[in-house]
Amino acid sequence: MAGRFITFEGIDGAGKSTHIDAVAARLRSAGAKVLCTREPGGTVLAERLRELILHAPMDPLTEALIVFAARRDHVLQVIEPALARGETVLCDRFTDATFAYQGGGRGFDTAVLAELERWVHGHLQPDLTIWFDLDTEVAAARRAAARAPDRFEKQDLDFFDRVRAGYQARMDAAPQRFVRIDAAQPREAVSKQIVVALEARRW
Repeated sequence: MAGRFITFEGIDGAGKSTHIDAVAARLRSAGAKVLCTREPGGTVLAERLRELILHAPMDPLTEALIVFAARRDHVLQVIEPALARGETVLCDRFTDATFAYQGGGRGFDTAVLAELERWVHGHLQPDLTIWFDLDTEVAAARRAAARAPDRFEKQDLDFFDRVRAGYQARMDAAPQRFVRIDAAQPREAVSKQIVVALEARRW
């Protein structure tokens, strides 16, 4: 039996990471075998590349190439084998983040990103993408209260406005796999929105 691939997306500070464990617990209680992973990362090689992406200065093309290199290893070593075993894969970010951050935020050519997407995993797309949408000023306040910023989190509000618009464009292009979550709501209300999305698919 083929597994399910669910991705969680949103700008830094939207709160998506805090809900992944709850979704995993819900699916496991229903009998699913669940693998939680993240991008950039998920393998030894990809985690090393993650450190470069988050902290080393580089131009947008180099950034995009490293992101997709990490993703290629992740897809081959983790995601595809888990799906082939019939597991449900929950991934904190995937290629929509690249179109949002490198395409929207950095202004990098999305046609090039689309070609890289085709090369790296054109046959593989999420079954469901949960987008935690949040006002950029609210997200910035949450980030400031939570942790020291990485190279992306240091960007200004205009950058994150472009990232948010990049996510919107991805949802507009594939509305059937996206669910937009109002991440400004209290945690319990956000969780309820996610449950409604899963129940709509009888998951």
